[in-house]
Amino acid sequence: MTAENQGDRTDVDKALLGHTTYRSLGEQRLSPAEERFEKGRRTIGLFLAPLITIAFLALPIDIPPNQQTLAGVLLGVIVLWVTEAVPIPIGGLLGVAIVVFLGVAPADEALAAFGSSTIFTFIGAFILAQAMLKHGVARRFAFRILTLPRVGQSTTGVIVAFGAITCGLSAFVSNTATVAMLLPTALGILGVIAKLMQRRGVVAEDFDPLRVRVGAAIMLMLAYSASVGGLLTPVGSPPNLIGRGLIEEATGERISFGQWMVMAIPICLLMFIALAIILLRINKPEIRRIEGVADYLAEQRAEMGPLSRAEKNTLIAFGVTVTLWILPGVVAVIAGNDSDLYGTISDRLDEGMVAVFGAALLYLLPTDWENREFTLTWRDAAEIDWGTIVLFGSGIIFGALLADTGLAETIGTSVADSLGLASVVAITVFAVLLAIAVSETTSNTASAAVVVPIVIPVALAAGVNPFVPALAATFAASFGFMLPVSTPQNAVVYGSGAVRITTMIRSGITFDIVGAILIIVFLPLMIAVVGLGGG
Repeated sequence: MTAENQGDRTDVDKALLGHTTYRSLGEQRLSPAEERFEKGRRTIGLFLAPLITIAFLALPIDIPPNQQTLAGVLLGVIVLWVTEAVPIPIGGLLGVAIVVFLGVAPADEALAAFGSSTIFTFIGAFILAQAMLKHGVARRFAFRILTLPRVGQSTTGVIVAFGAITCGLSAFVSNTATVAMLLPTALGILGVIAKLMQRRGVVAEDFDPLRVRVGAAIMLMLAYSASVGGLLTPVGSPPNLIGRGLIEEATGERISFGQWMVMAIPICLLMFIALAIILLRINKPEIRRIEGVADYLAEQRAEMGPLSRAEKNTLIAFGVTVTLWILPGVVAVIAGNDSDLYGTISDRLDEGMVAVFGAALLYLLPTDWENREFTLTWRDAAEIDWGTIVLFGSGIIFGALLADTGLAETIGTSVADSLGLASVVAITVFAVLLAIAVSETTSNTASAAVVVPIVIPVALAAGVNPFVPALAATFAASFGFMLPVSTPQNAVVYGSGAVRITTMIRSGITFDIVGAILIIVFLPLMIAVVGLGGG
């Protein structure tokens, strides 16, 4: 992007400067062709969304009026989401308002989802993530991992280490926040590698450090491994909580925190291995052995100094939260899922309330008692990603309305009849492919909220227990790696300027296919190992 021409030697630091801050697609510097495409896409969305809604409402379809109305509005919302004619959270809110205006559901009933425990889970988690970002706890953790022996000696080691760090953090912290936090470190290390390549003569003197394969591999590993890590726990990403709630409602089976992790860890490990192989093959680093990265990390760690009071407080709050999240699962392992002790602890240690409690600790643990200063200020909470929370709420609303109006069952029965889906394997394959396809163009949250309620009645109509297909759809909803709009973390790394859109599509579609196969093959096996899905 900013390589200097006329045979001048590229100033790597200057070339990378200004690309460490996340910029949405609309804020990026676009070429004339890209600008025309963006304007056209959004203009089309503004006119196509109402047109599709009105046309669908006018169709002579033999289904109840409230189902037809909901379907028409949802189609219009999906168009708004795909084209980004308006900000994605606004598209969801607009759809909710219109649904109420048209009498599909009363306002109180439609908006009830905004009071769900799941919403509070993410409010608390986002505030905890804000503290980790503000005070540098997660960045310090990343530096510590990357200075382990042999990690900083090769490009493969750096790329795999970044993926492992991202996986671990995104299991408990917002995927987007994790990637945004690690992006400056990734670009700093890319700068060290780029200078080394320049000194060795591996690249031209006037090369662009934002257009090297090793940079694309590091950035895509950050984005994709966040989605993989988000599958490790029920709170790792919004689709997990949506899917788990819908599955419990449909089957009466609850997946504990510990059971989820036992199921997810082997699958995520296989996904991570596949991801590393795919990215290193498609974006083969220009050099393998590197020197200098360890020095850079040591320098950065030295600048950070010892743990500050704010960092210690953040670690306390985070540790308490994670402990309380995991405790019901530990009790389930020791005392069993059916024990009174597990039932009591599971009910009382609600994940949403635990998250809010952990976030509240950040406002109770002082950093300067003399001046009554605490770990976070309210301004910090006001700056969390409220847009994602709003989108998450609207996604839950549409998922609930699909079930309450019977539209999901109508669609499921029609799909089952037309495709002849009669076995759990066929329905699981359908669920995974549909969830991945939808998540490529809409948020993962919206994908789970729309697809899982469709998959459940498809399974029921075929006389199949919906547990496996619905959980497979939940996992697959976190996929979608081809486009910057597929996930927020894709947009973050694309905004860095180090990943071409063609590179993202090529790497993303390959991982989509491999991930789908892993979910279809291994998730039913792990569900059986845990002893779920048999009812």
